[in-house]
Amino acid sequence: MSGDLAARAAADGVTFLLAVFVDLAGKPCAKLVPVEAADEFESDGVGFAGYAVGAIGQQPSDPDLVAMPDVATYTPLPQVREGLALVHCDPHVDGVPWPYAPRVILKAALERAGDLELHAGAEVEYFLVTRDAEGRLSPADARDTAAQPCYDARGLTRMYDHLTEVSTAMNRLGWGNYANDHEDGNGQFEQNFTFADALTTADRVVTARYLISVLAERRGMTATFMPKPFTDRTGSGMHLHLSLWRDGTALFPGDGGLSPLARAFLAGVLDHACGLQAVIAPTVNSYKRSGATSTRSGATWSPRRATYGGNDRTHLVRVPDANRIELRGADGSANPYLALAATLAAGLDGVARDLDPDAVDGGELAPTLLHAVDALVADPVVSGALDAAGPGVCAYVADRARTEFLDWHGTVGEWEIDRYLTAF
Repeated sequence: MSGDLAARAAADGVTFLLAVFVDLAGKPCAKLVPVEAADEFESDGVGFAGYAVGAIGQQPSDPDLVAMPDVATYTPLPQVREGLALVHCDPHVDGVPWPYAPRVILKAALERAGDLELHAGAEVEYFLVTRDAEGRLSPADARDTAAQPCYDARGLTRMYDHLTEVSTAMNRLGWGNYANDHEDGNGQFEQNFTFADALTTADRVVTARYLISVLAERRGMTATFMPKPFTDRTGSGMHLHLSLWRDGTALFPGDGGLSPLARAFLAGVLDHACGLQAVIAPTVNSYKRSGATSTRSGATWSPRRATYGGNDRTHLVRVPDANRIELRGADGSANPYLALAATLAAGLDGVARDLDPDAVDGGELAPTLLHAVDALVADPVVSGALDAAGPGVCAYVADRARTEFLDWHGTVGEWEIDRYLTAF
């Protein structure tokens, strides 16, 4: 109903609305809408030059991308700025949901699932870093130098102000933040919140990244969700905890373990793991994380084969209990909307084919982004998930990924200088 945004804003003392959506690469895009224009925003949306947005499938000659607000996502963010609220939007073009918009893609994938509902939890891992005058990265906490810093109480306490500010914000939003910890890499942290329906969780991941980044900047730090910012340290994942529900009933628990439905869903994820990697690990840097052989701590915590197991973090899919499965291949660069859409499609294909995870050999995961893109294009189920709202999206994503890989491949780096400068 028109006027809902204005009424909510007035009740909360909100003076500006941040109209947010992300492009296919996960870049958060926004316009600030004064509350005086809330009714117009709610009814007509707010326009963007789509090509200027980035990876959203438009050319300079295309009509405006119009961000239409999902009023249910209205989120006051006084921790960022007093009087600010965020609203997630669905981009439209000429009055129709834009098929290259990640949130639109996930909504279409969820509709395809019929009466099956995907619930998801997401582990948001990130590093807090600073850069020196030469651009070199280091942990923002100069004392964070231990070889095995994971769960260290002292390192956690030194970042107390940042972590508790983020935690408090999450809880005020009703997300149910239940743990905040120092992760395995120096300068690496994780802040967990309870699971929800897939669309809500994807929205929360986008909001969390924005919130964490802004609050870190205030303290002179950079929060990075880059999968592997340091060669010798553990990378950042975005582990996804997944379950299917119907009419409020969880469908994964079975007699003494996972139900047949859950096992078939798991098998589908394994069967499509290679193509799925291009979506859940979508950058050149992703494969520095998944291809790592060692770190200072002694473990990479990143799977290299499409395997599954019980409460065992070395597998692509961990099964901590009968209520959920944990997909550990997604990393900090993954677009949460696309990751959930593609994983849902893979799992549901396993259900449709009644696959047995013990009979599926997903093989080695892709060693590079280029290999992963080739697997994506060859996989009609995962590529079809990207095209859920309209054709052409997968081809567009694949072309951009290949270009990214070749741009990186064509850049001379320090490794080559060190190895070849005087070798011949």
